[in-house]
Amino acid sequence: MINEKTIIAGFGGQGVMLMGQLLSFAATEKDINTLWFPSYGPETRGGTANCSVTISDEHVNSPVISTPDTIIIMNKPSLAKFQPKLKVNGICLVNSSLVKDEEYRDDIRVYEVDANNIAKELGNLKVANMVMLGAYLALTKVFTEDEVLGILKKKFTGSKAKLIEINKYALEAGRKAVL
Repeated sequence: MINEKTIIAGFGGQGVMLMGQLLSFAATEKDINTLWFPSYGPETRGGTANCSVTISDEHVNSPVISTPDTIIIMNKPSLAKFQPKLKVNGICLVNSSLVKDEEYRDDIRVYEVDANNIAKELGNLKVANMVMLGAYLALTKVFTEDEVLGILKKKFTGSKAKLIEINKYALEAGRKAVL
């Protein structure tokens, strides 16, 4: 039985929306009910951005997630906004490259992933989102890396096709960071 409610949040330009879309597209590919709901701040690049993704065997009635099962946090302002909403024993995945010395609730499971630095080591800071997505996949097991990679191959065509390999490495690095 699948019923996963996730909020992904960060600055515009960090790939927050792409992470949500990939999860939603992967659900669609497997004929699982899903809903992706984006929310942008006043600016696209550099402003705040978040999206909600619901993946469920049951009908999805609303795009609004009041108590997520998981939050993927790419920056400090997003942690302040979404940590209070996370369900008890929920997963809080934090990009520790940008969120440092924070206090977390003691009734949630926190996983700090040095996503920006891992992405730099891979040679492209822009794949920090895929590092976080790889960690998410490893912890939730909602989809496999191969299933998400299959969606990436459909989405990244033409000149973007060359980015598939580094995104694959980023997903793997994210998995390794939390296991």
